[in-house]
Amino acid sequence: MNSINNYMKTEFLSMDINESLARGVAAFFILPLDPSIEDVADVKTAVSEAVTNAVIHGYRGCGGRIVMELTLEGRELTVSVRDEGVGIEDVEKARTPMFTTQPEAERSGMGFTIMESFMDELKVESSPGRGTTVTMKKRL
Repeated sequence: MNSINNYMKTEFLSMDINESLARGVAAFFILPLDPSIEDVADVKTAVSEAVTNAVIHGYRGCGGRIVMELTLEGRELTVSVRDEGVGIEDVEKARTPMFTTQPEAERSGMGFTIMESFMDELKVESSPGRGTTVTMKKRL
């Protein structure tokens, strides 16, 4: 298959169990491209990290909604994960490996680093009190 142009938007509650839902949705979304097992695993891992960040850091366990949008343009996947949570005060600092706002929860502080290593592009937009949008791209 040479080119697929496709879009999907899904919304779910900020709950741990929905992380696996988001992973599955992303994996099934790219299946028409016949991706490699490695590409599927990379996408699932990056989506997992983005959704987990929204659940744990965005809403701090208090609940809310997460919106995930997926777009295929040819063989390029774009995944956007958005929350309306507390936001990030300093995005660059948050993207630093090993930085965490919750050391007492034994968080590794590697979420953004993992997303960046499994995807081709990573963009993080955030405003304190207004939420965070993580946009990732991967060429399949």
